[in-house]
Amino acid sequence: MSGGANAARGEAAIVVAGETLVLRPSFEALVATEEELGPLFALVERAAEGGLRLVEVAGLFWHCIKDRPEHCTRERIGAAVVEAGLAGMTPVLKTLLTQILQGR
Repeated sequence: MSGGANAARGEAAIVVAGETLVLRPSFEALVATEEELGPLFALVERAAEGGLRLVEVAGLFWHCIKDRPEHCTRERIGAAVVEAGLAGMTPVLKTLLTQILQGR
Protein backbone atom coordinates (compact mmCIF):
# COMPACT_ATOMS: atom_id res chain seq x y z
CA MET A 1 0.00 0.00 0.00
CA SER A 2 2.55 2.56 -0.97
CA GLY A 3 1.29 3.88 -4.34
CA GLY A 4 2.15 7.56 -4.58
CA ALA A 5 3.08 7.93 -0.93
CA ASN A 6 6.38 9.62 -0.10
CA ALA A 7 7.87 7.81 2.90
CA ALA A 8 10.38 10.63 3.38
CA ARG A 9 7.43 12.92 4.18
CA GLY A 10 5.89 10.39 6.55
CA GLU A 11 3.19 9.52 4.05
CA ALA A 12 1.46 6.19 3.68
CA ALA A 13 -1.29 4.93 1.38
CA ILE A 14 -4.48 2.94 1.71
CA VAL A 15 -6.75 1.41 -0.86
CA VAL A 16 -10.38 2.50 -0.55
CA ALA A 17 -12.92 1.02 -2.97
CA GLY A 18 -10.11 0.19 -5.39
CA GLU A 19 -8.59 3.69 -5.25
CA THR A 20 -5.23 4.41 -3.65
CA LEU A 21 -5.35 7.36 -1.27
CA VAL A 22 -2.25 9.01 0.15
CA LEU A 23 -2.24 9.78 3.86
CA ARG A 24 -0.12 12.74 4.89
CA PRO A 25 0.06 13.66 8.59
CA SER A 26 0.23 17.41 8.01
CA PHE A 27 -0.12 19.92 10.82
CA GLU A 28 -3.70 20.67 9.77
CA ALA A 29 -4.59 16.97 9.62
CA LEU A 30 -3.12 16.30 13.05
CA VAL A 31 -4.87 19.29 14.60
CA ALA A 32 -8.19 18.03 13.19
CA THR A 33 -7.41 14.54 14.53
CA GLU A 34 -6.63 15.97 17.95
CA GLU A 35 -9.83 18.01 17.99
CA GLU A 36 -11.85 14.87 17.30
CA LEU A 37 -9.93 12.14 19.14
CA GLY A 38 -8.07 13.96 21.88
CA PRO A 39 -4.34 14.46 22.46
CA LEU A 40 -2.08 12.77 19.93
CA PHE A 41 0.27 11.50 22.62
CA ALA A 42 -2.63 9.69 24.28
CA LEU A 43 -3.57 8.24 20.89
CA VAL A 44 -0.03 6.95 20.43
CA GLU A 45 -0.05 5.51 23.96
CA ARG A 46 -3.32 3.68 23.32
CA ALA A 47 -1.87 2.27 20.11
CA ALA A 48 1.27 1.08 21.92
CA GLU A 49 -0.88 -0.61 24.56
CA GLY A 50 -3.12 -2.26 21.97
CA GLY A 51 -6.05 -0.11 23.05
CA LEU A 52 -6.62 1.86 19.85
CA ARG A 53 -10.21 1.57 18.68
CA LEU A 54 -11.26 1.01 15.09
CA VAL A 55 -13.06 4.37 15.03
CA GLU A 56 -9.80 6.06 16.07
CA VAL A 57 -7.82 4.38 13.29
CA ALA A 58 -10.46 5.39 10.73
CA GLY A 59 -10.57 8.92 12.18
CA LEU A 60 -6.80 9.38 11.95
CA PHE A 61 -6.78 8.06 8.40
CA TRP A 62 -9.74 10.29 7.44
CA HIS A 63 -8.06 13.47 8.61
CA CYS A 64 -4.74 12.57 6.98
CA ILE A 65 -6.08 11.91 3.47
CA LYS A 66 -4.23 14.19 1.08
CA ASP A 67 -6.42 15.55 -1.73
CA ARG A 68 -9.52 13.70 -0.52
CA PRO A 69 -11.91 12.98 -3.40
CA GLU A 70 -15.45 14.27 -2.92
CA HIS A 71 -16.90 10.78 -3.22
CA CYS A 72 -14.75 9.48 -0.37
CA THR A 73 -16.66 9.10 2.88
CA ARG A 74 -15.68 8.14 6.40
CA GLU A 75 -17.80 5.06 6.01
CA ARG A 76 -15.65 3.99 3.05
CA ILE A 77 -12.50 4.58 5.09
CA GLY A 78 -13.89 2.45 7.90
CA ALA A 79 -14.91 -0.26 5.45
CA ALA A 80 -11.40 -0.25 3.93
CA VAL A 81 -9.87 -0.66 7.39
CA VAL A 82 -12.18 -3.58 8.14
CA GLU A 83 -11.59 -5.13 4.71
CA ALA A 84 -7.80 -5.00 5.06
CA GLY A 85 -7.96 -6.05 8.69
CA LEU A 86 -5.94 -4.62 11.51
CA ALA A 87 -2.88 -6.60 10.42
CA GLY A 88 -3.15 -5.09 6.94
CA MET A 89 -3.50 -1.56 8.29
CA THR A 90 -0.79 -1.84 10.92
CA PRO A 91 2.07 -0.73 8.58
CA VAL A 92 0.05 2.34 7.55
CA LEU A 93 -0.81 3.14 11.15
CA LYS A 94 2.81 2.64 12.20
CA THR A 95 4.00 5.08 9.54
CA LEU A 96 1.59 7.78 10.71
CA LEU A 97 2.27 7.23 14.41
CA THR A 98 6.03 7.30 13.80
CA GLN A 99 5.62 10.60 11.98
CA ILE A 100 3.57 11.98 14.87
CA LEU A 101 6.29 11.01 17.36
CA GLN A 102 9.43 11.80 15.36
CA GLY A 103 8.43 14.42 12.81
CA ARG A 104 10.57 14.93 9.73
